[in-house]
Amino acid sequence: MTNGTAYTADLKEALTGDRESRLVWLCNFEVENQWARDYPGLPAARVSTTAATVQRMEELGALLAEPSDYLLLDRPLDPGYRRYVERLGLGAPTELVTRAPAGAGGTSAAVLDSPELLEHLRQLARKGARLMPMGNSLLEERISRLTGLAAAVPDAAVFERVNSKIYSRRLAGELGLREVPGSSCTTVAELRAAVEQGLADGGPLIVKDAYGVSGKGLVVLDSAVKAQRLLRMVDRRARKSGDDAIHVVVERFLPKRFDLNYQFTIDRYGKVRLDFVKEAITAGGVHLGHVMPPDLSAAQLDELERAVELLGARLQQDGFFGVVGVDALLGADDLLYPVLEINARLNMSSYQGRVTERFLRPGGVALARHYPLRLAEPLSFEQVAGALGELAEPPAEGGGLVVTCFGTVNAQSAAAGPFDGRLYTVLFADDRERLGRLDDRVAHELARLNTPEGTP
Repeated sequence: MTNGTAYTADLKEALTGDRESRLVWLCNFEVENQWARDYPGLPAARVSTTAATVQRMEELGALLAEPSDYLLLDRPLDPGYRRYVERLGLGAPTELVTRAPAGAGGTSAAVLDSPELLEHLRQLARKGARLMPMGNSLLEERISRLTGLAAAVPDAAVFERVNSKIYSRRLAGELGLREVPGSSCTTVAELRAAVEQGLADGGPLIVKDAYGVSGKGLVVLDSAVKAQRLLRMVDRRARKSGDDAIHVVVERFLPKRFDLNYQFTIDRYGKVRLDFVKEAITAGGVHLGHVMPPDLSAAQLDELERAVELLGARLQQDGFFGVVGVDALLGADDLLYPVLEINARLNMSSYQGRVTERFLRPGGVALARHYPLRLAEPLSFEQVAGALGELAEPPAEGGGLVVTCFGTVNAQSAAAGPFDGRLYTVLFADDRERLGRLDDRVAHELARLNTPEGTP
């Protein structure tokens, strides 16, 4: 336990049985791409314009890891940002940097291409350190084999099995939890039948890849024209490949009050602990942030706790232990849909655990969000801190903000001309009104960093 925070120590105890265990954190945010390799989804380009930004999100681990831990990165933290993390009072882990920046295979592949780093990891393994990936895939298992670093999480096959949205729907149905109307599809014929029936029942529909994440592999069908266009694309691919397999879920688009995200942890012995419940902020299926605590009644919270007990017991039976994040929905009619999808891995909220534990006061509120930037050239952390002024100081008296990831500001700086950046933060205040004012103030101060419209 470090500086009055227990969040990461509690997680270590659940995963390894030892609160003092030393972990080598690997924040492989695009691990879903590995799990999806044998499960074709919607016909779409796999390359994302934000891939560089997602890669840099691995820096979120700097605030989850403890000072005695290690953090694998494909490039060092900005020195000014590291000093900032240490000023927060949480300490910073030892950085282990790959020989070259990551390519399409992410940091895991870059680690495997770094002989000196692999030797360092072997030395850490001999001292009892464990590998702690965001999610385990064949790449991370290869790191374990080559270095002797035992994983602090289940094997890749378990992760792949329980992270499918098809698995999520099946589990919710078997456990008797309220489901969003829809169906799971593993063939083109099943998809066609589900789409046609859904539109006949009134639509609109959402079609999601079994392993899609953050808006990727997701399409909204709000007309017969869009539906037929998608089905023609799917048919064309099936004829060309000679394989009609497709792994997606089709669900009704429900009116809602808001989205929810909750996290629970299953320890190695099957004990389940609810960690938190947050109100999720999303747009177009893309996660934008969280507010906590959520505006839920006591009965709705009780319903979520019951879902956690059922889901945790079943996941443990299926071989999983560790962190589980679940997306849920509160309908416009106040009905709770407790399982939209299960993300049995570290989630965005997981990385905020130590920060919120340290700075969120009883009765206070917190907002986790990122601020978009439009920049003409890369910035140092000191430049960002200068724009924030006194807001760059650690939160005090229940109010303020914490920068949780800086590398994403410059992640796309290799692009020609102005580029888009993101600054990830958590804001703290005594109530939602003050939180809103703080949010507006931060956005105003950061806007001064943006390049003027029309700048070449």
